[in-house]
Amino acid sequence: MTFALPSAAMTPRPMVTRFPETPSQTGGPYVHIGLAPQQAGFDIFENNFGNTLVSDDTVGERIVVEGRVFDGTGTLVRDALLEIWQANAAGKYAHPLDPQDKAIDPSFRGWGRTGADFDSGVFEFHTIKPGSVDADGGRVQAPHICVALFARGINVGLHTRIYFDDETDRNAADPVLGGIEWETRRRTLIAKRSDREGKVFYTFDIRLQDTPDGGAETVFFDI
Repeated sequence: MTFALPSAAMTPRPMVTRFPETPSQTGGPYVHIGLAPQQAGFDIFENNFGNTLVSDDTVGERIVVEGRVFDGTGTLVRDALLEIWQANAAGKYAHPLDPQDKAIDPSFRGWGRTGADFDSGVFEFHTIKPGSVDADGGRVQAPHICVALFARGINVGLHTRIYFDDETDRNAADPVLGGIEWETRRRTLIAKRSDREGKVFYTFDIRLQDTPDGGAETVFFDI
């Protein structure tokens, strides 16, 4: 017995059409209600994630990472939500898949979440300066902090890194920074140090798109 295939099955079919995402699929503007409810005025979790990653026992140089998020017109994005994760002062992540033979600091969480202030647009993390992390091929990554950013109009979180401007030599040897083809764009990942009020600050502004002066868009990674 044979079966006749429908004529449509004999005809070459076009590739699958992918339609653009709709605004309803964006990450905001209500992302804070679920991920940072206290900032949105809802005290619904017993334990809230916050922007302080350290305790009194944490080993390492205390730093404050602060910054703002700008859109392509140079306007502040005041409802951005940011997460960071980083190694401890020895360069070890608090994660079982970190293969490095280094000590874990049990007093350091290594992960934080906060929103940009709804009025000023400034975000802030209280943490320590991380150590260098081993990389493939015997190379070493410069001290850095990983960042994920969410906001209205951003369907998939944006990922970038914060490096430190007082780590010139180690930044120059970092395989990730060195992998950015456009050298002038590498500076968008460098936070600037300042000492204020007896504290060490690193300022890191994020630009979601290029600006009229050109070349200022923060480098984001496809991960």
